[in-house]
Amino acid sequence: MSENKHHYVLIMAGGIGSRFWPVSRKSLPKQFIDILGTGDSLISQTYKRFCQVVPKENIFIVTNHEYTSLVKEHVPGISDTRILKEPQARNTAPCIAYASRIIHSIDPDAVCVVAPSDHLITHEAEFFRIINEAYAFAGNYNHLLTLGIKPTRPDTGYGYIQYNTVPGDAGFYEVKTFTEKPNEELAQTFIESGEFLWNAGIFVWNLKAILQRIEEYLPEIHQLFSEVDFTQDNYFDALELAYGQCPSISIDYGIMEKDDSVYVYPATFGWNDLGTWKSLWDVSRHNQHDTASIGKGIHTYETTNSLVFSNTDRIVITHGLENVVVVDSPDVVLVMHKDKEQELRQIVIDMRDKYKGNLT
Repeated sequence: MSENKHHYVLIMAGGIGSRFWPVSRKSLPKQFIDILGTGDSLISQTYKRFCQVVPKENIFIVTNHEYTSLVKEHVPGISDTRILKEPQARNTAPCIAYASRIIHSIDPDAVCVVAPSDHLITHEAEFFRIINEAYAFAGNYNHLLTLGIKPTRPDTGYGYIQYNTVPGDAGFYEVKTFTEKPNEELAQTFIESGEFLWNAGIFVWNLKAILQRIEEYLPEIHQLFSEVDFTQDNYFDALELAYGQCPSISIDYGIMEKDDSVYVYPATFGWNDLGTWKSLWDVSRHNQHDTASIGKGIHTYETTNSLVFSNTDRIVITHGLENVVVVDSPDVVLVMHKDKEQELRQIVIDMRDKYKGNLT
């Protein structure tokens, strides 16, 4: 654990995780679900991991105000002051701007890791080593730092970071470009060049640096939050007004892609963003037919290259299936070709319209 009292962690837990529908819903997003079948939700795993990095009082969770009780349920004992409630979803830039102001008001010298609540990390010792190096870097420099994952395949579901392969300050690497989800041909070119990393969405910086960038690149957000007195216990009403006027913009698009002092650490620590059912199949244990079963009461016969997931008490039997995803939830059963996952978002929209939002 870091002994530096200025080291903080911000866990972002406001997303809905619609690509894990029908299990993940607006009322119970995927970060609060035991999606891996380990007996522990993703947010609980993430919080426990960071408890090995910094003291609990230095960990903040920012989430939609509607999920406050879920956070308390899945992170027992967390202080109310460490749950930062967003009035509404406005993407990652307003979320980070809000949380950064809160932490900065507590400790102006804070250095902060910003991470999603719903990612899988299997090589934790290596993760902790890199995080500690990142803290030291961000504490000594005014750069913005992101963690990049060394790619193992031309995946079209991830953003890519191009970097200067000659080390810069403190052995870290300067970022050249960011590219959002390329097509397969371009992704293959990226892999072959050796200059690209997957964008893990994990950032490390000192708060003075990120707040200065917010003022420079996102002046509207800076001004809106400048009018909120975060030292007052009842700041939520003022924050609600500010969020109502906030643009919805990601930290990547709003700042990282524009700044000329962004660095990256090329990392391998068993990372997976668990963004889709197929990605869950990728990281799950497979039987001799390359099929993964998560849940109880699942029986597969001549079912190959597939994922079967259940969070109900029903018995689920599959026979003669290949390359499919079967999801059994209390009120919806989804059977989908494993390679059609990109079309699930439109299906969710269709179901929301047909059933007046009751299924989403």
